Amino acid sequence: QVQVVESGGGLVQAGGSLRLSCTASGFTFEDYNMGWFRQAPGKEREGVAFISWSAEDTYYADSVKARFTISRDNAKNTLYLQMNSLKPEDTAMYYCAASDLGHTIVDLTAEDFVYWGQGTQVTVSS
Repeated sequence: QVQVVESGGGLVQAGGSLRLSCTASGFTFEDYNMGWFRQAPGKEREGVAFISWSAEDTYYADSVKARFTISRDNAKNTLYLQMNSLKPEDTAMYYCAASDLGHTIVDLTAEDFVYWGQGTQVTVSS
């Protein structure tokens, strides 16, 4: 049974930091590219950061470049998102997702992801 479970969300003041984690099971984690998405109320889902299966390639949305860092530990079946210099506009539900291989990181869209977590809420106060 596939499980994707996010953790690490919470309430933080603007300028603060959070580290999200995503633990996966039920599929071969190292055979999948991984990504973080977010969705705020009334807004479309946004791809935040993606990482290739080997961690050699990464992609960041312009809105988070230089502030967020995606990483993975294949030995622990875990994906991370380090979020620094948080802004109120980063407030959203954050989702972890897995995409099978065959896509370049920069070309990934939400439709390419086959496994999704339930999300973890990040709220940034001003």
